[in-house]
Amino acid sequence: MDGRVSGRLPDFPWDHLLEHGERARSHPDGIVDLSIGTPVDPTPDVVQEALRGASDSPGYPLTIGRAETRQACIDWLSRRHGVTGLSLGAVLPVIGSKELIASMPGHLGLGPGDLVAYPELAYPTYEVGAVLAGATPVARDSLTSFGPEVPALLWLNSPSNPTGRVLPVEHLRKVVDWCRERGTILVSDECYLECAWDATPISVLHPSVCGGSHEGILAVHSLSKRSNLAGYRCAFVAGDPALVGELLAVRKNLGLQMPGPQQVAMQAALEDDAHVVEQHARYAARRAKLREALQAAGFRIDHSEASLYLWATRDEDCWDTVSWLAERGILVAPGAFYGSAGTRHVRVAFTATDERVDAAVARLA
Repeated sequence: MDGRVSGRLPDFPWDHLLEHGERARSHPDGIVDLSIGTPVDPTPDVVQEALRGASDSPGYPLTIGRAETRQACIDWLSRRHGVTGLSLGAVLPVIGSKELIASMPGHLGLGPGDLVAYPELAYPTYEVGAVLAGATPVARDSLTSFGPEVPALLWLNSPSNPTGRVLPVEHLRKVVDWCRERGTILVSDECYLECAWDATPISVLHPSVCGGSHEGILAVHSLSKRSNLAGYRCAFVAGDPALVGELLAVRKNLGLQMPGPQQVAMQAALEDDAHVVEQHARYAARRAKLREALQAAGFRIDHSEASLYLWATRDEDCWDTVSWLAERGILVAPGAFYGSAGTRHVRVAFTATDERVDAAVARLA
């Protein structure tokens, strides 16, 4: 019997896109890669300067992180998102949000016999984290669909990757109440909270959602998208101090420490709102161009009120759409990557440069 851990994991979805990427790259004017959604604009000067200033860093960083960095997280959540009641012990810096999401079920003690639930259209790492812990992954959108089953952990993702859907405050409040009644840990992936266009997302930690108590709740935040910091691996988790404390206790033993210079850079990014406004405007312009071009080419755009993606469909199998776009030198992500509910959509990122977005618009015309 093959005992490799990798053998238990789902296929890495991006491997299935390689053939289409090669075809898109063969376009005479080169590829327009709208698949992964990696930032392409410069890391803000204020962040680069902070990193340079902190580059002399001979000692080990602490897993819990610098108090100043954690305070910057608290102040940002309060200033930008109306979150109140967080203490320094309720915030933990992490080395990018993906490793946290993948390791969280195991680090919180979940395992065989436990259910880990996540949306029917979802970031694949929620499933990976459940499988790594030996828990049972389940994709569910409806709370009533659980029947008598009680998940040990339930993931929310608003704004959603891949659909850009924003859950209303009433729905979030209902999920909080449902989880508390059952003792389910609720974790909200809020990495796109500041990437909003046609709706106003709200954090699960906001008092109107959680009733002023963070018990049983965690929220995950990333600076990759809002601040062009994907290469810095800067993220944090905040919420119930008991849950954060448990994550800290485990992560200390594993040496999972955000490097000190990155912590200083993260603080600088969180304390500066000007670069976020500038980047938001860049993305808004690219989004508007691509949305119009896709609709003119016969696509329908569903949801997409937030995040950095357009959830697009031609009412055909998603791989046929991927192929059609690859012939035009445009690479997108098939909706099937995110669950069986996505098999007739593609996810189109608008994180390419202005020049590449203009190239895509011209090809779609």
